[in-house]
Amino acid sequence: MRAPEFWRADGAVSRVLSPLGRLYGAIARRRLRRDAPRAALPTIVVGGLTSGGDGKTPLVITLASLLAERGERPALLTRGYGRSSRRSAPFLVSPKDNATTAGDEALLLSRRALTIVGADRWASAKMARELGATVVILDDGFHSRQLAADISLLVVDSDYGAGNGRCLPAGPLRAPLRAQLEAADVALVIGDGPARRQFEAQCTKPVFRARMTSGKTLAGARVIGFAGIGRPEKFFRTLAQTGAEIVATRAFPDHHRFSAREIARLAALSRRYDAELVTTEKDAVRLPPGVDCDTLAIDLVFGEPGGFVEKLLAAVECARLSRAS
Repeated sequence: MRAPEFWRADGAVSRVLSPLGRLYGAIARRRLRRDAPRAALPTIVVGGLTSGGDGKTPLVITLASLLAERGERPALLTRGYGRSSRRSAPFLVSPKDNATTAGDEALLLSRRALTIVGADRWASAKMARELGATVVILDDGFHSRQLAADISLLVVDSDYGAGNGRCLPAGPLRAPLRAQLEAADVALVIGDGPARRQFEAQCTKPVFRARMTSGKTLAGARVIGFAGIGRPEKFFRTLAQTGAEIVATRAFPDHHRFSAREIARLAALSRRYDAELVTTEKDAVRLPPGVDCDTLAIDLVFGEPGGFVEKLLAAVECARLSRAS
């Protein structure tokens, strides 16, 4: 789905839907407070403040790299959202998998670290240990509370913040803001957008900052950006920062499966403007072979890397010591 515009402001539509939002929020609040089993391995849980587009996947990828650089063997646990496979037991994503069998995010994560898809996070964590992992990272495991976290990271998009402050379907929040802040150990605000200061003023937990960037330079290149992610406008801004001349953009719903007709239209647009097609890594894994387009890789850069990494490693070590005692 694509986030509706009324989620940004407390207008008439959101007020009409507010009773449903309060009901959803009450259920989500209770779920956040329930006890969860603890895995045998140190467990890092990542969640987004809203229903999508906050930056969870880039953070998970960055965490995996940080931990691997320090001698850990991280395993990334995900539900494999968007897959059509009915496999119920957890499975290790392999080179034979694609976006249909494993999900686009799982496929992208598997390029960085050992990745396990499964709805049962406990069983996935057990498999991770059997495969030699030393730490597990739950992609989007904050709200489900299937595993207890040794450190919970809540990701916030500084341009969007909490939107209109209401829960689904009246707004974008997956649980009431206060309940999410209480359940988190650390908040990570991505970007320097207009919602950053307001969120930081409300947050009682440690707040770190990061920004999205790309190492690719497209200065002077004529490009057409297209994306089917939670907030395509974020990708278009990053694309503009490469120096490219963006002659057109096309936005699609999150996890969108591109039809042959849509790909043909994009190709026609490319010919019409004499411009190169550019998309995200997440979208690229959903494209059929042979589509002529470039991919823009996104990196997450921390504003205070030392403090964030120190807190992360301290939580992992503390978890390991507590399990050994």
